Amino acid sequence: MLKEKMKSILVNGVVIIVISLFLFLAGTWWRMSAQFSLGQEALRKGDFPGAVAGFESALHMYIPFHPTIKKAAEQLWLIGENNERAGNVTRALIAYRALRSSFYADHWLVTPGEEWIARCDKKIAALIPMQRER
Repeated sequence: MLKEKMKSILVNGVVIIVISLFLFLAGTWWRMSAQFSLGQEALRKGDFPGAVAGFESALHMYIPFHPTIKKAAEQLWLIGENNERAGNVTRALIAYRALRSSFYADHWLVTPGEEWIARCDKKIAALIPMQRER
């Protein structure tokens, strides 16, 4: 009797944990997709702060190997490059720093996006002296 009760408690506990993890993952997935969509819409409207905020927020909802993470990183990189080509060093730095800091914020057991961080570090190091000249 006691053995069956313990087994029932254990099974119920595992089911509750699995359901909770699923709900957490589903909520994170939904928020990531929503933020990415907001970033895309802002980018279409030419809203620089809204686009950066949307893509940055999507990156903060980090799910390993999810394709939206790569897309959001690519969009921030593209925003940085476009502003750099247009001569707007301040906005380029904002985009590169947002990309870099988003991956640092996602750090737990490992730091994801290390290649993005390295690329951003190089761009930031090259752009800071240009910003000081202005």
